[in-house]
Amino acid sequence: MKKRIGFVLTVLLLLTAVGCAASRAADDFEEQQTDSGSQARSESAEEPQAAADASAGGQTPGGEKEQEEETMRISVTSGEYEIVYALNDSPAAAQLYAQLPLTVEVEPFSDNEMTFYPEALSVEDTPLSDGASGSLSYYAPWGDVVMFYAPCTPNNSLYELGTVVSGEENIASLSGTITVSAVE
Repeated sequence: MKKRIGFVLTVLLLLTAVGCAASRAADDFEEQQTDSGSQARSESAEEPQAAADASAGGQTPGGEKEQEEETMRISVTSGEYEIVYALNDSPAAAQLYAQLPLTVEVEPFSDNEMTFYPEALSVEDTPLSDGASGSLSYYAPWGDVVMFYAPCTPNNSLYELGTVVSGEENIASLSGTITVSAVE
């Protein structure tokens, strides 16, 4: 009888924990959608000004290539595997780039991501991540960089650092010590 009561209490505890986690994930997703909508409206208002600035600066088709060269790119390697990411222009991405090269341990988490720990990054003015496959993100509460090889539920503590350029199929194969370095 005691075993049955213990079993029932364990099942109830697990159901409560799962329900709370699902509720929090839904709340976080709703907050992100609200924040993203505000950000998208702000960005669309800036687009005409950016176009005007580009034409006023006399940018030529070659100017696009110059801008592409300025994109910060990083390489994550482990043994025979390499993943290349293009970083966004956020302060957190610039802070990560400034720490390179890094030699750290990579750790699997859940069934969709590999993580590593740089020095803490500031997330001020850094966009939220949508948790898409191939995204490079920073999970602020734990201070880890997350390399997604499958999508995750977005939340308001996950910040976008960049996206994969090549080698996405290798993310799940990373193990042990990795080297994170700048791609010149």
